[in-house]
Amino acid sequence: MSTSETIVLAGGCFWCTEAVFKEVRGVLDVESGYSNGQAARPTYEEVCTGRTGCAEVIKLTFDPAQIGLRQVLEIFFLVHDPTQVDGQGNDRGTQYRSGIYFLTPAQQALAQDMIEEMTREKLYARPIVTQVQPLAHYWPAEDYHQDFFENNPEQGYCMAVAAPKVAKFRKTFREWAKA
Repeated sequence: MSTSETIVLAGGCFWCTEAVFKEVRGVLDVESGYSNGQAARPTYEEVCTGRTGCAEVIKLTFDPAQIGLRQVLEIFFLVHDPTQVDGQGNDRGTQYRSGIYFLTPAQQALAQDMIEEMTREKLYARPIVTQVQPLAHYWPAEDYHQDFFENNPEQGYCMAVAAPKVAKFRKTFREWAKA
């Protein structure tokens, strides 16, 4: 019997990150939400002001017998720019920062090791700014944010930003795509 593992990731807009990980084999659940700010139960409108300190995140539950945390983090680093401070592309603000919010010391160690490896190997021209912190104040996003890409594939942002990230995942990590 396998057990599941959960980690929380911030890779810019949660619609994009959720859209990618819904496609990953071994991922059992993806929930958009907010975390690691001062507000315990923020709303989308409050998070958008940038005053809550919360990041847009996904809470990712996966089966480690099917996909390991290392592969999850490799996908995460592929589909967003971990060198952008407080934003991704045109999405600017602390709510769009890059972060790995761990639940266990093993998750913390692996995330830090991977960032050190990528830095040593000079995979990025700029320094990696991804936060690695314990999960704090997680709160699920409103219902209309859940499965947003899946429910709104023709929406402009989804077509321009989320769809290319999903396509990049499918091309680069074909072996991890759900059938």
